[in-house]
Amino acid sequence: MSSAVGSAARPFQVDLHGVVDLLSRHIYSGPQVYLRELIQNGRDAIVERRNSAAGEAEGSAGRWEIRIFPSSPDNPEFRIDDDGVGLNADDVAQLLATVGRSSKRDLFDMPRQDLLGQFGIGLLSCFMVADEIVVVSRKAGESAVRWVGSAAGTFSVTVLDGDELPVGTSVKLRPRADDAELCGRKKVTELATRYAQYLPVPILIADGTGGFDTINQPPVFALAGDERTEHRSALMELGTALIGARPLDAIELGSPATGTRGTAFILPFTPPPSARPAHAVYLGGMLVDERSQDLLPEWAFFARSVVDSTGLKPTASRESLVADEALEVTRTELGAALRAWVIRMGAGNPNKLAEFVAIHHLGLKSLVAYDDELASFLTRWLSVETTAGRMTIEELVSRQKHIRYTESMEEFRQIAAIVPTESPVVNGGYVYDAEIIRRLPFLFDGTSVEKVALASLLDSLAVPALAQRAPVLAFEQRASAVLKSFDVQVSVRSFAPADVSALYLADDAVLRGMQRSAARRVSNSLWNGVLAKAEKSREAAVDLNNQMAKATLCANWDNPLIRTLAQSPDEAVFNRTMKLLYVQAMLAAHLPLGAAQRSLLTESLSDLVQLSVSH
Repeated sequence: MSSAVGSAARPFQVDLHGVVDLLSRHIYSGPQVYLRELIQNGRDAIVERRNSAAGEAEGSAGRWEIRIFPSSPDNPEFRIDDDGVGLNADDVAQLLATVGRSSKRDLFDMPRQDLLGQFGIGLLSCFMVADEIVVVSRKAGESAVRWVGSAAGTFSVTVLDGDELPVGTSVKLRPRADDAELCGRKKVTELATRYAQYLPVPILIADGTGGFDTINQPPVFALAGDERTEHRSALMELGTALIGARPLDAIELGSPATGTRGTAFILPFTPPPSARPAHAVYLGGMLVDERSQDLLPEWAFFARSVVDSTGLKPTASRESLVADEALEVTRTELGAALRAWVIRMGAGNPNKLAEFVAIHHLGLKSLVAYDDELASFLTRWLSVETTAGRMTIEELVSRQKHIRYTESMEEFRQIAAIVPTESPVVNGGYVYDAEIIRRLPFLFDGTSVEKVALASLLDSLAVPALAQRAPVLAFEQRASAVLKSFDVQVSVRSFAPADVSALYLADDAVLRGMQRSAARRVSNSLWNGVLAKAEKSREAAVDLNNQMAKATLCANWDNPLIRTLAQSPDEAVFNRTMKLLYVQAMLAAHLPLGAAQRSLLTESLSDLVQLSVSH
C-alpha cells in the first residue's frame, strides 16, 4: 500500500496544443464555431454589465452591442468588440489562464441561467483558426489589461496604464492561411446570422467602408397571443424557408417548466421514410442545434419546429442538448400542444384536419396501430376503405357497432359486389388497416369486430328454393366439370344484386398458390426450382380426402343469364359461356389472369363468334 507521507499536491499539466486538438476533433463540429463562442462571450459580458450598471458613473455605459470587424486582404486581422463588463488583471489570471474555468457561475458554483457559456473553453476555440489570440479588456474604474495566448501553450499578461480605453473587451487574431475564409466578411456574416440573428443584443458587422450592417431580427417563432397573430405572415414565411414549402399550419409551442417557446410547422408533404426530424433549438436567442432529433416526441414526424429556451441545458460543445429531465418535461409539454392542435382542428376546422390526415395517413396509421396514447385521440379521424366507400373510422363506428373486415385486398374485392350498403365491410388489406380495426373494441365502447371468412360468407348466401333444386344441382355438376381443369368448383346461390352473374371466391391458400405460379412464370431457373419445391410441399399438405383446396365460382341463380344458361342444351355454348363467366369473375375480383386464363378468354370468344356466324 503506497503512502502519501511527504508528498505535496501538484497541479495538472495542460498541453494546450492537445486541448485544441481535442476541441476540434471531439467537441466542436469544426473551426467555424469560433465566431459563435466569441459572440456568446460578448453577449454574456453585456448581460453581466447590465446587471451591475448601477455602480457605473452616469453616462459611462456603453451601447450594449457587439461589433465585428472581419479580416480582408488589406487587413488580415479579425477583431470583435463588446460593451460588456470587461476583465481586470485578477480576472485574466483566474479565467483566461485556466482551462475550464468559467466566470458564469453563482456563489454556489452553479451555472447561471441568464448566461449562455458555462464551461470556460469558448476562447480556446479561436486556436482552431489562429496561432495567437490577443485579448484587451477593461473593467469599469480599473486599468485595462492585455492577454496574449499562443497555441503552443504559453501566455502573457500586461496591465496597461491609463483609462482611455472603453469598458468592455476586444479580441484580435490573425487567421491561418487555410482558415482565412472563415474570418472574411462573407463567411462571418453568414455564420453570425446563422448563430446569433435572434440574440437580443445588437450584432454589427463592419462593411469595409466605415459603416456597419446589423443581422438581428425579432424571433417571430417565439411570439404569443396578439403579437403572434399580427406577425402570422412573417411566421409562415419563416416556416416556408425552414421546410422548403408553405406549411400546412403553424402551431404555438410552449413549456412553462423550462421557459421554452416556439412554433411547430406542419409539413405539407409526406416526409421520406428515411428522413430524420430536424428541429432548430435556440438558448437565449443563440443557436444550439439546428437538427435536433429529441425535442419533439418520436410520433411527431409530421412537424418541424423552432424554439427558444432558457431552461434547457447545452452540452459542452453547445451543439446539442443534454438529455436530462428538463428535456423530457419539455418534450412532453410540446407533444401535448400538438395533440391539442389535432383535437382543435377536429372540432373547429375538419377540412384542414382531413387534409392533414390525407397527407400523413400512412405515418399516422403506423403510429396508431401500436401506440395506445396516440390511438386514443387520433384514430377517429383516420379513414378506411369499405364496401360502401371511403369513410372515417368515427363515421364507421357511429354507423354500426359490429364491424367486419377482410385481412387482404383480394378477399375484399371478391366480396365487395354483394355486401349490403347498410352493413359495409372494411378493406384491411392496406398497410396497418387490419391492425387498427382489431383495436377498435379497446377504443370505442360497445364495438366488436369480426374477420370475414369466405367460406362462412358463402354459407350465409341464400340457397335457391327447394323446387329449383333439381335444375340447380344439374347446373352445378355441368359447370364444375367444365372448370375442373382450373381447380374451380361451382356452387349456386341467390344473392343481390341480381346483375352480378357470378363471384370468384378463393381463400388465402388458393391465392398464395396463384401468386407462386405467377412468380414461377417470370423467375429464372434457380428460383423456379425453389418455387417448384414449395409447390410440392403445399401439395403434400392436403386434407384427408387428398383433395387440393379449390376456388369457388359462386353462380347467382337470380341472374337471368345463369337461368338461361342452365336451360341450354348446347354443350358448346354452355362450356364457352361458363369459361367466360369464370374469367369475368376473376377480373371483377381484380385477380391477375395467368396464361391459361388469357388463352381461355381468347378461345371462348372466338368459338362464340363462330357459333353465332354459323347460326
